[in-house]
Amino acid sequence: MPLSGNDIAFLVLLVVALVYDFLNGFHDSGNIVSTMVVSGAMEPGPALWLAALGEFAGPFLFGVAVATTIGADLVDPQAITVLTIAAALLGAIAWNVFTWVLRLPSSSSHALVGGILGAVAVSTGLDSIQQAGLQKVLLALLLSPLVGLGVSYLLLRLVRGLAWLFGATPRINRFFRWAQIPASLALALSHGTNDGQKTMGVITMGLVAAGWQQEFLVPTWVIALSAVTIALGTLSGGMRIARTLGTRIYRIRPLHGFSAQVTATSTILVAALLGGPVSTTQVVSSAITGAGAAERLSKVRWGVFGEILLTWLLTIPAAALVSAACWFLLKAVGLN
Repeated sequence: MPLSGNDIAFLVLLVVALVYDFLNGFHDSGNIVSTMVVSGAMEPGPALWLAALGEFAGPFLFGVAVATTIGADLVDPQAITVLTIAAALLGAIAWNVFTWVLRLPSSSSHALVGGILGAVAVSTGLDSIQQAGLQKVLLALLLSPLVGLGVSYLLLRLVRGLAWLFGATPRINRFFRWAQIPASLALALSHGTNDGQKTMGVITMGLVAAGWQQEFLVPTWVIALSAVTIALGTLSGGMRIARTLGTRIYRIRPLHGFSAQVTATSTILVAALLGGPVSTTQVVSSAITGAGAAERLSKVRWGVFGEILLTWLLTIPAAALVSAACWFLLKAVGLN
């Protein structure tokens, strides 16, 4: 039976979604392993393998609440077409590649949200954006880095206080160096849970828009395909962004790395269980900054953190503009 135009359009969307998922893992791999590698706990190769394992397992363990938020709550399902989703993904991909080239740890989550908003705005208008869903998404994206900053600051102060109270020697750094390995695995699990679900959400949106299923329900094959793809992206990731996070903000030591990882993992995982699509890049960057500031405010290179913050602020509008342009381009070449 020959494929219809709608079927072909969905297959194109599926390929683009998997490219986004791969680049998400590739782009964010530095966030997962940066503290562990820079502080000397593991070499980059084994660290990426460990992270890829966590990224693969995460989507199977903690449900699909984030996928539902992205795929069913953010915009009116009636406004979603295959063209709209493809344009949103292309806008997110373009921004992720651009910031990766510049070695800036931007947010894949912000890029996807901006892409969806931009494509929907030009295709059916702003009225198709569901305010309750948008508020939930923005609240999660905005609050999570503040939580990461504050909790990491308090955790490092607490750990240092306990070390002083019990008369710990500098050899305690050996414990924190090795403790980062399970902490990084937990961070990869939480990242795979949160970010892997975003791809599941847009693929399932495409299935509904293409008429392949009647309601928003994430199939098992979509979960598996998304998990494999983000894991492969993580395994292929480099250390460009990791060096920004691990050395340019300040020189990370094992205690900082452990505090940042524990904070980021708990923040991202709680958000995933609540259906909040947070940015791993934001949370990790903020947690690293909080840990450094807890030791000494002057330790942090605030100018570098300011560059990262500016990138975060630009991502949603920039990705929205690019995805809007992609929508017109795809429309011109006949994709419906």
